[in-house]
Amino acid sequence: MKVYGHPMSTCTRKVLCTLAEKGQKADFVLVDIMKGEGKVPDHLARNPLGKVPALDDDGFVLFESRAIIRYLDETQPGAKLTPADPKGRAVMEQWISFEQSHFAPPTMKIVMNLMFAPMMGKTPDQAVVEAGITEMNASLDAMEKQLTKTPFIAGQQFTLADIGFMPYLEYLAATPAISHVNDRPAVAKWWKTISERASWKTATGKSAA
Repeated sequence: MKVYGHPMSTCTRKVLCTLAEKGQKADFVLVDIMKGEGKVPDHLARNPLGKVPALDDDGFVLFESRAIIRYLDETQPGAKLTPADPKGRAVMEQWISFEQSHFAPPTMKIVMNLMFAPMMGKTPDQAVVEAGITEMNASLDAMEKQLTKTPFIAGQQFTLADIGFMPYLEYLAATPAISHVNDRPAVAKWWKTISERASWKTATGKSAA
C-alpha cells in the first residue's frame, strides 16, 4: 500500500492519522506539490486534479481524503473509527459533512492569510481573515454546543469525524485566531485531548512512531 502525499498537506495528514490509529503503515511517496509534482502525468493518473493525497492499495487507486479514510477504516485491521450502529454512523457523517462545508473553508481562509501568506512574503488580506473568523465562529458555536454533551464530536468514541477537523485546528493553533477556540471551553478541551493522541503526533511528524 502506498500513500502519495505531502507532509504539510491537511488532507494527507488525515490519511496518515487514520493509518496510525489503525496501527497500520503504508509506503509514503512524497509528491512535492510546491514544485509542481502534482501535475506530472503519473500523478494526474492517480488524481485528475493533481492534488494530494492519493492511495494505491495493490492497484486499487483512490483519491479524496475523506473517501480514503473511510476505505482504510473499513478494510484495515485495528480499532474501528466508525460507529457500529446506523444512528451513530449518521451522526459521524453529519459532522464530516459539517467540517467539509462549514468549518474547513473559513478556517483555511484564516490560515492561508495569517500563516502561509507571511511565509511567502505576502501581506495578509485582513478583510478575508475577518470574514473567515465570522464564519468559523458560527461553526465553533455549533461545535461547542455538541461538545458540552459528548467527549468527541460525533459522540462517545473517537471517529473519522474527529480526524477530519484536526489538520485545520493544528494550523489554526499557529495563528492568533486560535483564541476563538480557546474562548469555547468544550472545544478547547476536545482539541487538547485529540491533539495529544499518538496517531496525530505520528501524522504531524512529532513522533518517531
